[in-house]
Amino acid sequence: MLILRCPAQLQLLEETLRKSLPTTLPVLGTVMTVARGNPASHEVLVDSWPHFSIVLTRLRPEDHRDPRDYYTNQLSVFYRDKGALQALLEGSEAVAHGRAFQILGMQDGLDEAVQEVASARGLKVE
Repeated sequence: MLILRCPAQLQLLEETLRKSLPTTLPVLGTVMTVARGNPASHEVLVDSWPHFSIVLTRLRPEDHRDPRDYYTNQLSVFYRDKGALQALLEGSEAVAHGRAFQILGMQDGLDEAVQEVASARGLKVE
């Protein structure tokens, strides 16, 4: 996953996400915040640039204080391809499986993908 820090990239991503509202809403707010100074220490990750299949937003890993706090370890996701979501959940370092976390998204198939990956790893999902 690539971390977007360049203001021009964040601006282009924001414009692209606005075209797909309301499904992009969980990530759009964080993209806007990061593009305007990032007072909350978030980061925006994409699988590739400029043609991305998935956008993930989260707090910077160094700002995670408690690995059991799933409110602090909150992730937001928008994906164009369910396969990209499953790849993110299965093998990516972007999602720390050793921590409690919650993942927010508004697209069909998110819950099923999370359940499939969790059951394959023997993890509990609430």
